[in-house]
Amino acid sequence: MIAEEVVGAAGLGLVVTKDDAVTWLNDAARDLVASCGGGWSGPGSPLGALATVRVGARRIPTRWASPSGGIRWWQVAATALDGGRTLYEITDETDRYDADGRDAGAVAAQWRFNRVERIGRQGSWIWHVDDDTVEFSETLMASVEWLPDVPHNRHGLVAGLHDDDRAELVAALDRAVEGCARFSVVARGYLDRARLVERVFEWRGEVLCDAAGRPTRVLGTVRNITEHFHDRAELTFLAEHDPLTGVANRRRIGSAIADCAADPRGGALLMIDIDNFKDINDLRGHVVGDLIIRRVATAVAGEIGPDALLGRLGGDEFAVILPAGSAATAVALAERLCEAVSVATAVDPTLHVTVSVGVATIAAGQSSDATLAHADLALYAAKGAGRNRARLFSDAHYQSAAHRVSLLQRVGAALETGTMRLYAQPIVDLRTGRAARHELLIRLRDGLEPVLSPADFLPAAERTDLVLELDRWVLERAVQALANTRAQAAGLRLEVNVSARSLENPDLGRWILELLKKCEVAPERFGLEITETTAIKSLDAARLLATRLTEAGCGFALDDFGAGFGSFSYLKYLPFTTVKIAGEFVRQVDDHDVDRALVSAVVGVAHQLGMRTVAEQVDRPALVTHLRALGVDDGQGFHLGRPRPLDGLLAEL
Repeated sequence: MIAEEVVGAAGLGLVVTKDDAVTWLNDAARDLVASCGGGWSGPGSPLGALATVRVGARRIPTRWASPSGGIRWWQVAATALDGGRTLYEITDETDRYDADGRDAGAVAAQWRFNRVERIGRQGSWIWHVDDDTVEFSETLMASVEWLPDVPHNRHGLVAGLHDDDRAELVAALDRAVEGCARFSVVARGYLDRARLVERVFEWRGEVLCDAAGRPTRVLGTVRNITEHFHDRAELTFLAEHDPLTGVANRRRIGSAIADCAADPRGGALLMIDIDNFKDINDLRGHVVGDLIIRRVATAVAGEIGPDALLGRLGGDEFAVILPAGSAATAVALAERLCEAVSVATAVDPTLHVTVSVGVATIAAGQSSDATLAHADLALYAAKGAGRNRARLFSDAHYQSAAHRVSLLQRVGAALETGTMRLYAQPIVDLRTGRAARHELLIRLRDGLEPVLSPADFLPAAERTDLVLELDRWVLERAVQALANTRAQAAGLRLEVNVSARSLENPDLGRWILELLKKCEVAPERFGLEITETTAIKSLDAARLLATRLTEAGCGFALDDFGAGFGSFSYLKYLPFTTVKIAGEFVRQVDDHDVDRALVSAVVGVAHQLGMRTVAEQVDRPALVTHLRALGVDDGQGFHLGRPRPLDGLLAEL
């Protein structure tokens, strides 16, 4: 009882806290705050100031902004009690500090220094070289749990570092002391005693020497740069790596090609492309597409070995660099990759993923762009040869590419100069012998040699956006022809073929119908044709376009049925108005029983579905009789009518 009275009456402020709340205080502590218009709870309470004092610290200058105005300076010691409690001993030193100027004395400066360190998330230390003692700043002592457990010498200074990084800091410190220089090291370390949470710290220091050049002290700082370090590491990774797969990106691949070109031994480049990847994305969605890309990357990485570099160039295209690799080695690896990817990428039994590979050697001094172009040409050749295979670049590939570019230039020039022409071939009703409608065919008439047929330039155009321009050009002129006064009076009907590229445009149907309306052409006089191969590649797009056009009254024909291993399911699920039977089954229908059976089957199914049938390549009179007997509605071929200029047809109407 006497002890409690003595403590309560003591001039030293005593406060006991637990869980950031006051559990006991003496009168002196109560008066310290009450005299300034404050209290030990609520806003403005000194508890926040006391919380900055580390348990175990003695006579720490602590700054409290009182509610009545002004700054109160306390000397505070903190002692741990049982039960999670903390005892604070408080002495008001404000008058003494004010004698040197409010907030301007040495203690105030020390307080500001500690606050600056906390804000900057750093601490400081001084190593006295002569006696091997280290002083740690209050901020460092409060932040690092293990500091009270280690001797305050050079060994204790580096005790909390990661085992793999400690030697680097010690070596830097030794070099700095030897040369009376500065040092800077980034090292991993820990703040907690259990060493569970790894952080990254930047250590900086300067060695101070006496007049004789002998090192006496080392002043240093430790700054927690964990977040900055990880952010920088992530940015550095993304600068050279693909975020989806984690492999190298195009930039790093370009640098690796340049490195090989600078090496007399050269190297090899493999350009890898996933076959029919667009179909995978369209049918399975981009989530499955991304999964396939990652699986291809994993499969390739498992085959190439540690000296090779795998990268993603973009989309579904990858590259592998073989430093000092020969053409034979690269081709052998490419063939293994085709097999490995086919085995490793199966998502489900119905999805078979393959890749095509173009191989090019990296010659000394050759530019990265040239190497990539060579590999791309070889890849183009592999695709053209049937996919799921590898091809090594040769001069023939370059010559083929040059020829293809020349073709495209001629086609583009023909569209600009008006030397592209439209021809019309009649589709004849086999019962009446009269032309029911005409199919428009494109012809290049630029007067240059060699003369190019559509079979010469359309495949090249279909690999570029030029085919989109061609399709629009044909469609616009077809509708303009139908709007001709003579054509209107004669009830002329025209059909136009469109490419798979145009079919992928979801606005094509709307654009065609708006064009017909603008030119005042009845939809029933216009028809569109797509090949069976095109329909197979883009079933959803074909269904959307066919539905939109047929509902408006347009015709929609499935061309070359049977040429692509025709399936009657396409007739069932796609709303065609006409089926055009491939000439392969028509040419020998008067001699071959199998051809007659196939044509008869197509006719039967088409009629059941309400579709008309057209036999293509009717080039002999005998075929007409047999086709009419089999129930074929219409025919098209040189015997029934050769293609003729559309302008001439319109003039004779």
